[in-house]
Amino acid sequence: MSLAFSLPVRVYMEDTDAGGIVYYVNYLKFMERSRSEWLRKLGLDQQTLLDESTQLVVYRLACHYAKPARLDESLIVTARVIETDRCRVTFEQRVERGEELLCSATVEIACLDAKRLRPKAWPAAFQAGLMT
Repeated sequence: MSLAFSLPVRVYMEDTDAGGIVYYVNYLKFMERSRSEWLRKLGLDQQTLLDESTQLVVYRLACHYAKPARLDESLIVTARVIETDRCRVTFEQRVERGEELLCSATVEIACLDAKRLRPKAWPAAFQAGLMT
């Protein structure tokens, strides 16, 4: 499994403000979708993780907004793992329109025991996916 992933996204009316420009928080939603689909490529999904008392949470986020996206545009949202440890993974994420960077972020995700809300080691399937 590659540590990089990309997801095509179309900008819908619900993603925009009254001027037809993507509302800033929706870039984070696009990034969340990309990470979720990346997990699916590893054979994992959020419900299965929750059933195993595993919850993934955003631990730290740094985001830079460079240019606006607009209604009906086609975007690419990328997620690339840049660092991992026992309980956390750090992604570099980008939202692009063609070759143009619109938004970039570094997102650190923590793995928690859903009942105790304490750090937990990544599931074996996740670790195996990082190694392939």
